[in-house]
Amino acid sequence: MLKLAFLDLVPVTDNGTVAQSLANAADLAGHAEELGYSRYWVAEHHGMAGIASAATSVVLAHIGHATRTIRIGAGGIMLPNHAPMVIAEQFGTLEALFPGRIDLGLGRAPGSDQRVAQALRRNLASDERQFPQDVVELQAFLAGGERLGIRAVPGEGTNIPLWILGSSLFGAQLAAMLGLPYAFASHFAPDALDEALALYRRQFKPSAQLSEPYAMAAFNVFAADTREEAEYLASSQQQAFVALRTGNPGRMPPPRAGYTDSLPPNARAILDHVLQCSAVGTVEDVAAGLKAFVARTGADEVIVASSMYDHDARKRSLALAMEAAKSL
Repeated sequence: MLKLAFLDLVPVTDNGTVAQSLANAADLAGHAEELGYSRYWVAEHHGMAGIASAATSVVLAHIGHATRTIRIGAGGIMLPNHAPMVIAEQFGTLEALFPGRIDLGLGRAPGSDQRVAQALRRNLASDERQFPQDVVELQAFLAGGERLGIRAVPGEGTNIPLWILGSSLFGAQLAAMLGLPYAFASHFAPDALDEALALYRRQFKPSAQLSEPYAMAAFNVFAADTREEAEYLASSQQQAFVALRTGNPGRMPPPRAGYTDSLPPNARAILDHVLQCSAVGTVEDVAAGLKAFVARTGADEVIVASSMYDHDARKRSLALAMEAAKSL
């Protein structure tokens, strides 16, 4: 059976609250666990009114207490925003709380714009060009020993599994060089998907963590009992993407019937391109989409992204996505 994971941006709706979004995340994580999802990741974004997962490690602690067995993790931590030792301590703490269940995905983007990045870091001395060095330093803190001369406590000796995240060839090359699993952000940046996965597999070097390449790719799923309902539910995420791409990000809006038909041709073309790795429709539609996506990518695992305005509809979509995966 196709292995499915879930990526949650912990969306905040136009009439909702951060507290409600966090409660929804905990409920959704428990639901995903019951359905058989392999892992539940949340992503670090900053300065965005419609995303409640900025304090990623805190959100993961919340989700961890609402679940028992599912792997939980960051998809990902934007490492240039942080000192590696701090991340080692935070995720070492999570590993102590939820042993054997923690993943740590690492990205090099700021998770916002440069003004927010400067507010987070106080200065920009740490930037994406230091990302490979920071990953190796973080590995050393999690391994422990005398290599760095200082200790990350909690953290040392945990050897928490690291993942490299990316949407370009850079992350694929780094993951291959370090012998780490690789996750591609094809749910919103699909352009380099095929080339990046091929490069990763071709250049992979075995490591203490991983003996052979392991690739996960992201795929949007908006599933419902009818295709019309699924298209309606997907329109909230479509509106959010258009708002973001036009410089007007905000809270998640309610769905709109016929939304894509109302867009000018250029805007619709942009949306279709950005969301090309998606399935919208019934179980059968989703199964066909997942089957084609896995045939194209050879992904060892697919991480589903599915932001919806209505929480119960989103839970239903997760259940239908798993039903689709089991049918393959």
